[in-house]
Amino acid sequence: MKKTIFLSLLLTCNMAKAQRIPFVYEQENTGANVEVALPDVSELPVVESLTDPLMWSNGKGRVKSFAEWSKRRGEIAKEIQHYGIGVKPAVDLKDVKARMEGETLIVDVERNGKSITLKMDLHYPKTGSAPYPLMIGTSNNSLPSWIFLERPIAYATYRESQVNPYSQFGGEKGGRGIYPFDSLYPEYKDNGAYAEWAWGISRLLDGLQILGPEKTKIDMKHIGVTGCSYAGKMALYCGAFDERIALTIAQEPGGGGAAAWRVSSTMEEVESIDRTDYHWFQESQKTNFGGENVKKLPYDQHELCALVCPRALLLLGNPDYKWLADEAMYVSANAAKKVWQAFGIGDRMGYSIQAGHPHCMLPSVQCPEVEAFVDRFLLGKEYMRGNVGIAPMFEGKVDLERWIKW
Repeated sequence: MKKTIFLSLLLTCNMAKAQRIPFVYEQENTGANVEVALPDVSELPVVESLTDPLMWSNGKGRVKSFAEWSKRRGEIAKEIQHYGIGVKPAVDLKDVKARMEGETLIVDVERNGKSITLKMDLHYPKTGSAPYPLMIGTSNNSLPSWIFLERPIAYATYRESQVNPYSQFGGEKGGRGIYPFDSLYPEYKDNGAYAEWAWGISRLLDGLQILGPEKTKIDMKHIGVTGCSYAGKMALYCGAFDERIALTIAQEPGGGGAAAWRVSSTMEEVESIDRTDYHWFQESQKTNFGGENVKKLPYDQHELCALVCPRALLLLGNPDYKWLADEAMYVSANAAKKVWQAFGIGDRMGYSIQAGHPHCMLPSVQCPEVEAFVDRFLLGKEYMRGNVGIAPMFEGKVDLERWIKW
C-alpha cells in the first residue's frame, strides 16, 4: 500500500512538473547568446557510440534540470552550424517588414541596403474560428490533406526556392553563393542549404509575429512544420532551429535528417555522411568527418532531433527504402527521446517506422500517430497520452546499447 501511494505521488509530481514545461516559445532561439568552444577537428576526441546530448560541451558534467536545457540546446545548435550545415544568421525584427495581400503573407528582409522578398499563401479552414493553428509544408505537404481539411487548421507551403532553389543541386545555374540568401549574406557562401532554408522559414514566422493574429488569422502558439524526404530533413532543421514551431513531423527524412551518422556509416547502400548531397551541408563536413572521422563529430543527428525538445516531434520512417537508413533513425530516435524523458515529457516525442507503402505516401497504419500529434499539439486536445514508439522491423533486433551508453 505504501509503495502504491509513493508511486502515485511520484506520478502526480512528475505530471505537475511536466505541465510547467512550455510547449512552445515566443522567440526563435532562447539559447542564442550561449558561448561554446568550437575546437579544430584535430583536437576533437574520438567517440565510438552516440554522443550524450545532456553532457555539456566541455565534458564537465551533465544537464541537471530543465532550467539548464536552454543553454545546452544553444551549445548543440552552434556545434551543428559550425561543423555541419553552416550559419543560420540571427535577424532583428526591425529589419523585417511584413504585410498581407489577400491571403498571401509577404515578408521583406533587409540587410546592408539589400533586401529579399519571401511569400507564403495561407489557406484557411472552413470550420472553426480564427486565430487558426497553421501547418506549413516544406516544399510540399505529403501528409494526407484530409487530416487538415477535416480540422480547423490552416495550411501553407514554404517555397524554399525563394531563399536557395533546388537547382543548387547542379546544372547550368548550380553552385554556391549566387542565390537570394547570398545577396544578403555573401560571407556565408559556404553554407549548406539547410541552414539557409531554416533561416527562410524563420523570416516568414517573423512576419506572422509582426502582423499578429488580427491580420494573419494565425495562432502563433500552434504552428507545425512537415515535409518528406529531402524536405523531411528541411522540416526537421526548421523545427529544430526555431522554437516558435510547436510541432515538427519529419516524414522519411533519411540520412542527414534524423538518422545518426555514426550508425549509417556502418551500413551499406544507405545515405551516410560520405554519401549525401553536399549542397545541403558544408563541404567541410565530409572533409572533416568522412570515413572513420565520423567518430570525431562532437554531436550526431539525435542531437539535432533533441533541439526540438521540449516541443513536439514525430519521426516517420519507411524501411522499404534502404537508402533512408531507417535503422540509423531508429537508434537516433531512441537516443533523442531520452532528453524528453529526462524532463518527464517523453510523450511529446515519438516515432513510427512502418513498411509496405510508397515513398512519401503515408499509410493508414501511421495515420493514428499523425492525427494524435496534430490533435494534441496543434489543437490542444489533451486526451493523447503514452509514448509512441513503433518500429516492428527493428524492435528487439537492433542493439541500442551499442550506441546509447549514457
